Amino acid sequence: MNERKLQILKTVVERYIKTGEPVGSKVLAEEFKNTVSSATIRNDMAALEQLGYLEQPHTSAGRVPSYRGYRFYISHLMKKVPLLEEEKAAIDQKIVKGDLNPKTVISNAMELLADLTGCAIISKSEQMSFSVITHVEVIPAGRRLYALLMLTSNGAVENRVCRLEFDLSHEQIDYFVNFIQANITGLRVEDLTNEKVLELGVALGSYMVGLAPLLYGVYDITNELRKKSVEIRNESNLLARSDFQNRDVAALLSRKDDLEAVLDKAFDGINVIFGEEDGDFAITNSSLILSSYNQGDRPAGSFGVLGPLRLDYSRIIPYVEYLSDTVSRLMTEAFEADRDKPSRGVRRDIVIGPEDHV
Repeated sequence: MNERKLQILKTVVERYIKTGEPVGSKVLAEEFKNTVSSATIRNDMAALEQLGYLEQPHTSAGRVPSYRGYRFYISHLMKKVPLLEEEKAAIDQKIVKGDLNPKTVISNAMELLADLTGCAIISKSEQMSFSVITHVEVIPAGRRLYALLMLTSNGAVENRVCRLEFDLSHEQIDYFVNFIQANITGLRVEDLTNEKVLELGVALGSYMVGLAPLLYGVYDITNELRKKSVEIRNESNLLARSDFQNRDVAALLSRKDDLEAVLDKAFDGINVIFGEEDGDFAITNSSLILSSYNQGDRPAGSFGVLGPLRLDYSRIIPYVEYLSDTVSRLMTEAFEADRDKPSRGVRRDIVIGPEDHV
């Protein structure tokens, strides 16, 4: 791979991204200002094809990049277009919109990335797992029916209706709310494990028979919050693309939760996956630019730009990098601000109630 072959590969990729047409030796000769003969260029293109970097759709046609050619271009030849300071400031303003709630920040970032790229955006957030339980309320909802209402630090409001064996007294309800306030409020969702709930059940003492269903109702809510969900934004763009077969897009959208395995491949930095290269992601002529974001030193989620193979990677990748860094920074700031707040009801030891009340 001498400098001339590298320049030929770079030109073929960039021209094909721009025009969608195979690139021939005449175009490449103009790139070299006719200082290299067409025969030499054809020989170099044939060598690049043998190495697996180029493909020839038809015998008389020019060459197009292969998956391997795209990957080499992105890793070694592409010059990223840096974002201007004005662009960064505009992005920051649109992501925050006066609300630093992590859920809102992520939603705004995905919406903005869809607008900037014109592609579909897939995302998976794990932020719910380590959001903090801020409030639990018990509301009588009918004979032996009680509604649990849970609020978390990221703004989620969840509820669950529990059916009990008998009606609870006001004293029992008050006891349960106070017990939750002392032992669960202030915990992260991921910290309310099955083992923790069993421990808390024992701590309920003589109240356990009547209140255990409510305790496990709280646990069920946190289990739902822990579930990872995949979201797709701007999916209509996939159907509008002539690059894609509609049946491939329909199959992807019908099993979007399968994309969780793909999103788990996001790691520090940028990862690019091409369609048909990956068993979990098989849309012909497509690419997925993946990135992850953190909350402090912990992974908080990942997102990907899903579009055609012919993407302007030099422009889109800097957007993805900046949005990933910005979301990580804002989520970390929100986490640290929440952590520094005086916490109410957070106890290291379980608070056990009096045994002589039923």
